[in-house]
Order: sequence, then structure tokens, then C-alpha cells
Amino acid sequence: MTDKIRVLVVDDSVVIRRMVSDVLASDPAIEVIGVAANGSIALDKIAQLKPDLITLDIEMPVMDGLQTLKELRKLYPRLKVIMFSTLTERGARASLDALSLGANDYVTKPANVGSVAAAQQCLRDELVPKIKCFFHRAPVQLPKAPVVSPAKPVVASPAPRPVTTARQRIDVVAIGISTGGPNALIEMIPTLPKDFPVPIVIVQHMPEMFTKLLADRLDQKSAIQVREAAAGDKLQPGLALVAPGGFHMALVRKGASVEVALNKDAPENSCRPAVDVLFRSVVDIYGANTLAVIMTGMGQDGMLGCHKVKEAAGQIIAQDKESSVVWGMPGAVAQAGLAEELIPLNRIGAEIVRRVQTARIGRV
Repeated sequence: MTDKIRVLVVDDSVVIRRMVSDVLASDPAIEVIGVAANGSIALDKIAQLKPDLITLDIEMPVMDGLQTLKELRKLYPRLKVIMFSTLTERGARASLDALSLGANDYVTKPANVGSVAAAQQCLRDELVPKIKCFFHRAPVQLPKAPVVSPAKPVVASPAPRPVTTARQRIDVVAIGISTGGPNALIEMIPTLPKDFPVPIVIVQHMPEMFTKLLADRLDQKSAIQVREAAAGDKLQPGLALVAPGGFHMALVRKGASVEVALNKDAPENSCRPAVDVLFRSVVDIYGANTLAVIMTGMGQDGMLGCHKVKEAAGQIIAQDKESSVVWGMPGAVAQAGLAEELIPLNRIGAEIVRRVQTARIGRV
């Protein structure tokens, strides 16, 4: 009996199959139990080999990745699937489609990295941690301060809940999110009303092109306006700006308005865009009038930024473990004792609305 993560590699390219297999097999926690050149072969091998996870190429002959995923989810609803796509607009669209069909995550194929060794290192940095995060989650202790039970109803209406101290009004909502984020945002953002009274800024860990397509999909499904941020964009009530892939997003004050600034500074927490970068700039401008929201994601990006929010007397909520695809980011914030409440995904939108509205009408 082995406790290694058993992986099936599915790709029509012999070169890619070999590269992915070699990289994964070099990690002591992972065992490559087979390969397949298309989805039809993969479905047969899943039944025989019973893998814990498969890496699934999107563009393949006979049966492509999306077709395979549809069939696979009928038979194996809990099998972990990481899509493997090209860094193109077509690949990005297909990856988002795959996530909506039940893929757990995606990785872009190394391109223009200069050498085979560099491509292999990209896979070690990107693919291996994503595989491990689904099977080796370090236990996270909840903060000693009381948190709201998921069973307790949260109302999105202006009706205030009794509190002992007044809270500052909220003038901005800053969201940090990663693994599992596209589907979580597509569920949460459309619950916000068209007249939402403050701006929203979002860092979702995604590559270039992916963030634009995600913002477009959110905009199509939501009452508020959503778009990928550009340098110089002004924050406005009812407008959600998504940090573009490959750029850090920060906020700067220009006269009476607050604008977006983008930069290519070094990654933080191995991420660009990074949540910590955004949160620091939000606190610099809005201070105690900040609501920080940390949602599903791998790693701990956003935790240091939440410390800044806490120091400024801003508000922080986090997604609960049960509804998170990966409870890394929200778990780190919870473990640090920074989250005021741990909230299931289907109630986060209502809680954001409640907190924003309550500070505007006064509290009992």
C-alpha cells in the first residue's frame, strides 16, 4: 500500500507526455501510473488504473479534453482533474469552460521559456504544487476568537445585527482568491445588486488573457459592471476591477479620485498579481473603511495584507473550509486570527452587502 498520489497523464504529444511524466515521477510524493494519448484511451485506463488525479490536455484527437471531462464527471465525480492548456486565447477559453464543467484546476503549458530544463522547472513550480494541494493539506486551527457558524443565517438586507461597538463605513471591497476562484466568483459576484454602493477590486491568480476572459464572463452574468483593470481606471461604485494576469495591481490617489496603477515588480508569494500588493495599497488609501474578503486558494497570499487591514481597523471575512476548493489562503487568515467570520460561498455575497449597507444606515 502506497500513500503516493497516483497520476494518469493524458496528452496527445509524446514529448509533453514524457516531460510531464518525468517531472512528476521525480517527486517522491507522486507516482505516474500511466499515460494516454486521447480521452477515449484515458477513460479506459481510469477504469483499470484508478488514479487519484489526471492531467488532461485540452486539444487532442478522437476525444478532446472537454469531451473527456464531460464523460469523466458522469462516471467519476470526485476524481481530481487538472487541465493542461496552451497560453492562448483559445486555450484560456477552453480552460474556463473546463472549470465550469468540473475540472479542479488548470496549468498552462510552458512556452517560450528557452530550454527543456526551463520548461521542466515551470512544471515543477506550477503543476506539482497544485497536485499536492488536493491531497496534502496541513491542518489549520481556527482562531480563538469566536466565528460565525455556517449554520447561522446571514441576511443581505439593511436590518442591522446587535453589536456593542460602532464600525467604520465601508468604502471599498478588496477580494483575494486563487484555486477554485473562477467558479467561486461566478457564483458570488452575480449576487451583488446593480446599485452596489462601493467599488470592488479583485486579485484572482491567473495568467494573462485568462483574467480578461474571466472578467468578461463575470460581467455577462452580473448586475454590476466587471472588467479587467487597466492603468488609470478610476474606482467607481458598482464597478468590479480584476487585476490583469502578469501585473501587480495597486491603487493610487489622484486628486479626488482613486485610480489603478499596474506594475511588473517581482512576484510576491510566487504570484503576480499578488493579493498582498493590492491590500497594502487599499489600506494606504481607505484605512479602516476597507472590507477585505479572502476566498478559496492555495498558499497564503493575502495573509500579510490582512494584517495591514487589521492594523488599520478594517474588516476581514474569509470563506469557510467546507465550501473552499482549497482552504490555503482563507485558512492562513483564519489561523492568524484575522478573520472576523468564516462564511460559506453561497452566503459571502449577502454578507458583503450586509456589511456595506449596515455602515451606511447606522447600527443598533
